[in-house]
Amino acid sequence: GEHLLSQYRGKVVALEFILTTCPHCQMASHLMTKLQSDYGSRGFQALDLAINGLDEGRSPKDADALVQAFSATYQTGFPVGWVPREQMLSFLQIKPTQRSVVPQLVLIDRKGIIHYQEPPEGDEQFMQEPVIRQRIEELLSLKANGSK
Repeated sequence: GEHLLSQYRGKVVALEFILTTCPHCQMASHLMTKLQSDYGSRGFQALDLAINGLDEGRSPKDADALVQAFSATYQTGFPVGWVPREQMLSFLQIKPTQRSVVPQLVLIDRKGIIHYQEPPEGDEQFMQEPVIRQRIEELLSLKANGSK
């Protein structure tokens, strides 16, 4: 079924756009499972959105099956869904002609405001586990009204 990002308001969200076939994305999903386990009880929510769900002429039902298989194979401890690639580009404000890589990670505070967004062309430093953990800790320490 359809989920809205707004339903996670009040939580710190790591929203990660992936390709189910991408080894880097698979490793990133493994990290998100660890982070969900470590921080979930403190109000953290990891979410993966596959952007290849509708590729190769797949129907929405086929896309659902694709992300369910990904979730089962990689034992994700958090929700995995899919969106059309164009929706990712729009959300991240990336032009269709602009080079972009996956995974694309966005960290969102409890009010739904994006605090950290990976550059479209990727950034190895941004995706380092200690960096992500530090940023999640920072966002978890903010109250819902934005103060510490």
